[in-house]
Amino acid sequence: MSSSFSDSALVLIGHGSTLNRESSAPTRQHAETLRQRGLFGQVLEAYWKQEPAIAGVLRGAWYPNVFVVPLFISDGYFTEQVIPRELGLLPAGGAGFERIRQIGRHRVHYCGPVGTHASMTEVLARRAIDVVRMNPAPHGVPDPSELSVFIAGHGTGNSENSRRAIEDQVERLRSTGRFHDVHGVFMEEDPRIGDCYRLAGTRHIVQVPFFISDGLHSYEDIPVLLGADASVVQQRLGSGMHPWVNPTFHDPHWVWYSRSIGDEAHLPEVILQRVREMAGEL
Repeated sequence: MSSSFSDSALVLIGHGSTLNRESSAPTRQHAETLRQRGLFGQVLEAYWKQEPAIAGVLRGAWYPNVFVVPLFISDGYFTEQVIPRELGLLPAGGAGFERIRQIGRHRVHYCGPVGTHASMTEVLARRAIDVVRMNPAPHGVPDPSELSVFIAGHGTGNSENSRRAIEDQVERLRSTGRFHDVHGVFMEEDPRIGDCYRLAGTRHIVQVPFFISDGLHSYEDIPVLLGADASVVQQRLGSGMHPWVNPTFHDPHWVWYSRSIGDEAHLPEVILQRVREMAGEL
């Protein structure tokens, strides 16, 4: 299969935020990386909560073939309802969206989200190992086999697929046998973020937020749910520091909390794989 899509436009879609402009940083980062590689004739960005908006992005596409990749963690409300609606992928009177559809002069190919790709398991494992290695406890750096790893997600009642993305990654991490135990925890579903202290099989807890960008949830809500003082979190953020002190002693546990996975250098490869998967279906 060709490694070049010079006759096609690529559209990366992020959530965006009206409150935190930096929430779009991962989308901008990966769009620029792919522009520099020159594999596509054009690389565009679009967002749900900020400009440029999803609904108008096709007007700026110069090429008839358009590949759309959502920079989202799971198949769920946004990827199955919001984005297809805004792009025009919902047929008149239809119950579901079309993955490939002619919209005006564009043939739009709607790819799967990056977060459900199998290679994201290694990204999560690397985040967990690196945050411990770079921030040793007073007694040293525990081996991965001595870590209880928690993948933290939002959780929602809007779509069971949102939870499934976390659970799938948990099962994949468990199957590697690299860590002592692996669990999923959620902000709005059980088990909750703070349940890690009850569920951990070791005294070494690592939480990895499975979010594309560091924003309100990963930088403010989850640290407080883990037990950090809200005023301390705000002070640290105001000083440009990570909101969680790595590691923090929460008797009898040592707790590490990593960054979100959105700025991982591997993500452009996941984006390309999603495009190639869709191109293979043509």
